[in-house]
Amino acid sequence: MAIIRKKDIKGLSKKELEERINDLNLEILKAKSKKGQAAAGTKNVREIKKTIARAHTYLKEIK
Repeated sequence: MAIIRKKDIKGLSKKELEERINDLNLEILKAKSKKGQAAAGTKNVREIKKTIARAHTYLKEIK
């Protein structure tokens, strides 16, 4: 669920988007806790952060 593209974000309501952001924040915490296991975890965290930034940008546009 980490990557949500721009076209998918535009299809979500404000409430759904805020829920997705909260879920992504929890996913970051889970990925960081697994950080010692593999280097792939850092790439996953980076992608999640980009997705959160995309969602926040779209939230500001619709306000």
